[in-house]
Amino acid sequence: QNGVMSGLMQMLLLKVSAHITEQLGMAPGGEFREAFKEASKVPFCKFHLGDRPIPVTFKRAIAALSFWQKVKLAWGLCFLSDPISKDDVEKCKQKDLLEQMMAEMIGEFPDLHRTIVSERDIYLTYMLKQAAKQIELPRASENEPRKYIPAVVVGVVGMGHVPGIEKNWNSDLKIQEIMSVPPPSTSSKIFKFVLKATVFGLLGYGCYRIGHRTVQFVLSMPATQSYLQRLTEVPQR
Repeated sequence: QNGVMSGLMQMLLLKVSAHITEQLGMAPGGEFREAFKEASKVPFCKFHLGDRPIPVTFKRAIAALSFWQKVKLAWGLCFLSDPISKDDVEKCKQKDLLEQMMAEMIGEFPDLHRTIVSERDIYLTYMLKQAAKQIELPRASENEPRKYIPAVVVGVVGMGHVPGIEKNWNSDLKIQEIMSVPPPSTSSKIFKFVLKATVFGLLGYGCYRIGHRTVQFVLSMPATQSYLQRLTEVPQR
């Protein structure tokens, strides 16, 4: 539904999620599920999913990477097998270590960091600021002065997004640009064509081999040979 590359990227990230779940005994994103449970207990509480839609993030991330960066990233995700412990997760909560990990990601995949982290920092900040706007109270008449009450907002975000949200909080944010999906590059079009041609070619070859072997097997059966022999004898008679 979202394109070949986006689909493959989602499959690889699901593999990473499964690896983390297997290592830790719990699935990533538990803080968001817990927030949803707690919100349901609060009267009149509105629960809002404030992150940028995944298809937009994936498509922008894929468009930002070169062909070899895509191969390198896919290779790393395919063969991810490093052990992860709960102690490792606790260490990630330390600000210095978290900043070091983010710096390593920037150094290896700067465009990926920009689309997956920095742009989402802007989007999350924008959505939080929208939610935190003062609430206007209903007025009995048009002549009555407007009255506002502050909104109470609890934002649950990943640790890696907190510095970016703090940095962008007092900025005038525009999200139109980071919501657009750039057109595919020439290399992406060629890669998609080659990938589709390879898949269809392998399917066609597989069908041919299966059909060829099936025909050979049917023809080698005694019942089939007897029937064919009788067919050849009919014209002679």
